[in-house]
Amino acid sequence: MFKEIKITDLKENTVDPIKNQWALVTAGDKDSFNTMTVSWGSVGELWGRDVVTVYIRESRYTNEFVDNSDYFTLSVYPEELKGIHSVCGSKSGRDIDKAKECKLTPVFGENAPYFEEAKLVVICKKAAKSKFDKSQFTDGEIEEKWYSDNDYHYIYYGYIEKVLVRE
Repeated sequence: MFKEIKITDLKENTVDPIKNQWALVTAGDKDSFNTMTVSWGSVGELWGRDVVTVYIRESRYTNEFVDNSDYFTLSVYPEELKGIHSVCGSKSGRDIDKAKECKLTPVFGENAPYFEEAKLVVICKKAAKSKFDKSQFTDGEIEEKWYSDNDYHYIYYGYIEKVLVRE
């Protein structure tokens, strides 16, 4: 169903899946996991390794799972499943089982869960975490537009360990 490729062999533009198609970031294990929609992130090179960054607000339930896990996944879905993002981006895993609600099938064969319905899965080993702070912004509009509630994003840096694409 999936085949492993190198991130450099990905035929798809690496900005589009996160920015326009959106993705799910998932962490935990088969006993307890959570997922959420992300539309902020990047793929690149850092510290001599291929990396992914994802941005998760402190208030999000998924933040706890990424904090407490050594691995997380970033996964992209076909256009016909775009509706999952309305649930996974607006509902909390504290209140509902998002996988069940979206009819997603969890897969636990790697170091972090992902879903069988994905078309692209990036398995990441957490490398570092940092947090935005208003003193860091040089563009004065960022604070007003994105952080008027003081709910800043954590930035998670993950080494890309494996990339899976649907065959």
